[in-house]
Amino acid sequence: QVQLVESGGGLVQAGGSLRLSCAASGRTVSSYAMGWFRQAPGKEREFVAGISRTGDNTAYADSVKGRFTISRDNAKNTVYLQMNSLKPEDTAVYYCAKSRTGYSSRGGYDSWGQGTQVTVSS
Repeated sequence: QVQLVESGGGLVQAGGSLRLSCAASGRTVSSYAMGWFRQAPGKEREFVAGISRTGDNTAYADSVKGRFTISRDNAKNTVYLQMNSLKPEDTAVYYCAKSRTGYSSRGGYDSWGQGTQVTVSS
């Protein structure tokens, strides 16, 4: 069983940056592809970014390409999401998740963290 805890969210002005972290415990995340998702009020949860087990391959939603970067440090059992050039429409609760299959938006994501709130003011 893997427990995931997100941190790093907060309030930021449009154009600003935040770095989210996802710390894993219970089992090493190096065995799994990982992903970040987000859910805005009144909307369904959507895929943001995914990363392969080794970190060699990544995938992004079109809405964040060129602005967000997913990375991982398997030695620290942590996955990151660097978010730059933030927009008000990026406001959401951000979740990290473990995948039992691949790192794309269609990966078999199962274990989820509790989420961290990101609010971008205009």
